[in-house]
Amino acid sequence: MGKHIPPFDNKNQPIIDVNDEVTPLCYFNQVRLSQGEQHQHVVEGYESVIVLAGGTCSIIVTNGEKTEVYDNIGKRKSVWDGNPEAVYVPLGYSATIDCVSDTADVMIAGGKFEQSLEPFCIREENVDIVQYGSDDTKTHRKIKHVLGQSNSDNRGRLLVSELFTVGAGGWSGFPPHKHDEDRVKPDGSKETLYEEVYQFRFNPDFGFGAQFLYEHEDDFGPVYHVRTGSVIAIDKGYHPSVAAPGYEMYYFTIIVGKTEKSLIQHFDPHHEYQVETIPGIKDMIAKFK
Repeated sequence: MGKHIPPFDNKNQPIIDVNDEVTPLCYFNQVRLSQGEQHQHVVEGYESVIVLAGGTCSIIVTNGEKTEVYDNIGKRKSVWDGNPEAVYVPLGYSATIDCVSDTADVMIAGGKFEQSLEPFCIREENVDIVQYGSDDTKTHRKIKHVLGQSNSDNRGRLLVSELFTVGAGGWSGFPPHKHDEDRVKPDGSKETLYEEVYQFRFNPDFGFGAQFLYEHEDDFGPVYHVRTGSVIAIDKGYHPSVAAPGYEMYYFTIIVGKTEKSLIQHFDPHHEYQVETIPGIKDMIAKFK
């Protein structure tokens, strides 16, 4: 049930590759480039999105018959400095990423899909931002949706967001929830199957947090010590996380559905009542649908 990949130099090779043993629906690569360097990106059978965590790149997307050129993608120095910009790469297309700033930190997220759509770019003003929670409930969060509700007609089942704990420390993914079955529950509501991959970062950089995983509301499960660069892959179970006091936590989130385009969560029954007590959480839930 899930896995933790500690920080390492991946040398621009996939961290979560196609047909991963835990999260086969997901793909993740972090690419670091210097000015003038290029990276060729193509993943067969997966739609993907190229997100600039830091720096600026020009990106060419082609399928051999159609070519789109997106110049100067990315306006920020790091994830702590502003909103992301990105380019969507449909199934059947490849991309050339050309670094035009001194350096570039590039996050590539992918999701298994069956249909080829059209490429498009997401500029900083197109990012859908939602903030919820409170300092009192220790759940204050900001979410920046790269692929989400606002561009659902242009993507498949790949959802990509940047999530921040606002302030110093606090909980995320709370109340604990899961999304590991396509089902209609006894009360008539739904749950949809989505696999999930995170990469964590902390501010200051030496910060840390913990990722919890447990399959049943009455079970115990593993708890992983996460630091900047830690990657968590989740195939099933509840998965709250927490940042240590004094540190802001960021995680790049890749969520891929098996059959549905809308993420519908099932909350741990022991803690579900807190959906009614955490400010703005219902708006957050709606933004993933």
